[in-house]
Amino acid sequence: MKRFRRTAVAVAGAALVVGPATSASAGGPGGHHDGHHGGDDAVTTIATGLDGPRQLSEYPGDRLLVAESDSGEVSAVAQSTGVVETLLSGLYSPQGVDHADGRLYVAVGGPPPPDAGGPPPPPGAAFASLLVAEPGGGVLETIDLEAHELADNPDGQVQFVDGVPVDTLSNPFAVLAQEGRVLVADAGANAVLSVDPHTGEVSTFFVPPVVTPDEVAACGDGFNNPGTVGCDPVPTGIAEGPDGLLYVSTLGSEVPGAARVYVLDWYGDVVDVIEGLTSATGVAVDEHGTVYVSDVVEGAPMGEGPPPAGFDPATVGEITRIDSDGSRSTSQVTMPTGLVVEDGDLYASAWSIAGFLGIPGAGEVVRVGEGTFTPTD
Repeated sequence: MKRFRRTAVAVAGAALVVGPATSASAGGPGGHHDGHHGGDDAVTTIATGLDGPRQLSEYPGDRLLVAESDSGEVSAVAQSTGVVETLLSGLYSPQGVDHADGRLYVAVGGPPPPDAGGPPPPPGAAFASLLVAEPGGGVLETIDLEAHELADNPDGQVQFVDGVPVDTLSNPFAVLAQEGRVLVADAGANAVLSVDPHTGEVSTFFVPPVVTPDEVAACGDGFNNPGTVGCDPVPTGIAEGPDGLLYVSTLGSEVPGAARVYVLDWYGDVVDVIEGLTSATGVAVDEHGTVYVSDVVEGAPMGEGPPPAGFDPATVGEITRIDSDGSRSTSQVTMPTGLVVEDGDLYASAWSIAGFLGIPGAGEVVRVGEGTFTPTD
């Protein structure tokens, strides 16, 4: 089942929102913030007051772009001061953002499922699209990605049963603007799409495979789309690494061990696969080839009931570091989604699903010190 089509964070957030949120730990909403003076052995809060921060990307002027899904905004965050500037507003669920040649490229999510609840989208808001916009201006072009899913169905899975969509067909989640193209990780379509920024033409760039029960036994547990056996890949993040290689993270239907990072060449051919991950929701790579992968729901209570008494939501979430020799380590960061490496520092969007806890404006951008990672091997 393409669980991320309902937005994985919505599914994950439901596990936390059932019971009342307990007080946050230091560094979380209402806790202590270190400003921008933290060291290599700290997770340092850079900016606060964000609403559902998702993808991060570099931006001129020592700033970071952040897509604020809950508020419908795209913002720029100053790395040195934490000042937040709104560049776009009035969007429906902006989840991914990047820039090139003075323009913003914004991935907006698919329409909410009928039982999602919450406020309705803004009137006339685009769904399941890539928006081309001017910072501080308006949307110049809307490129319908769901139309590509309906026409081409890249993963070949059943889309409708008795005329009703099996799930959200397209849920664009992350963006990478490159020379001559914009790549979009479409979690709903189970594909990475390539968009020509000049013509708006959409094509399929890469379709990660379904993870079979032979690879991960729990992927045979029967929560699949009709006619599909295994865990849907569900691409969630895309980043460029050394030598022009591309890194695509996949959620793996939130099944432990079924998430992957696919390493691709310029043409979308697989060079390598990093396996054994869980619920990957973002990816970043540094100049040495070190790979960072976020898991927004690591440690979240499972099941439909309320969380245990005294459970602290600030403990949910983790970033995994995979070094070039394959060794792994983890850092506890609260509900991280977007990741980016800028000038050798790792930044993450944190408290990304706090809105599902009933804590608006709790989102943060944090810098994650290398000294916070603990070896797991």
